[in-house]
Amino acid sequence: MKKEKPNIILVGGGGHCTSVIDVIEQEGKYLIKGIIDTKEHLGKEVLGYKIIATDDDLEKLYFTCPNAIISVGQIKSNVLRVHLSQKLKAIGYHLPVVISPLAYVSKHTIIEEGTIIMHHALVNAGAKIGKNCIVNTKANIEHGVVIDDFCHISTGAIVNGDCVIGRGTFIGSNATISNGVTIPPNSIISAGTFVIRPFLFFLFLPVVSYSY
Repeated sequence: MKKEKPNIILVGGGGHCTSVIDVIEQEGKYLIKGIIDTKEHLGKEVLGYKIIATDDDLEKLYFTCPNAIISVGQIKSNVLRVHLSQKLKAIGYHLPVVISPLAYVSKHTIIEEGTIIMHHALVNAGAKIGKNCIVNTKANIEHGVVIDDFCHISTGAIVNGDCVIGRGTFIGSNATISNGVTIPPNSIISAGTFVIRPFLFFLFLPVVSYSY
């Protein structure tokens, strides 16, 4: 008898959500029950999946679907993703690791809960990736890299060997971090940047937005 796949809800119905949907469908481990977003978007659909509730309904939904992943993107700020993670964990949700079957992830890596590895990303041996990170399409995480929680390694970015990426950092598309560089927490590395000395390139920005 074929075992039924568990349900999962996606928290956030914006552009990043579409990419998350595709990875979950390709991975094939979960059935998407629906999407959580703001009240004004209730009833709308994202790639055929309905926005079924707001985050005020998460406690009630937990009893029928204890699995969730944060599908809000992260560019200037990780505050909303942190807020949602704290709320989900306080309720008791399980935040699985989601890995595209089109990605390569070495068996000699550690990837923590809520992190998603997108299509054609590469995560090499000895890398450690924290909680609720986004390793986006065609990103390259090399050997011995340590990425702290709530980071977004954007499309085509390269993090070379033995780098340390501080919590909440955003690394833009096609940026390259040279070997052994430590990036401080909450840094923003612009798209296409080549980082040798991190203090020349990181930028701290205050966060005020809680929109999806």
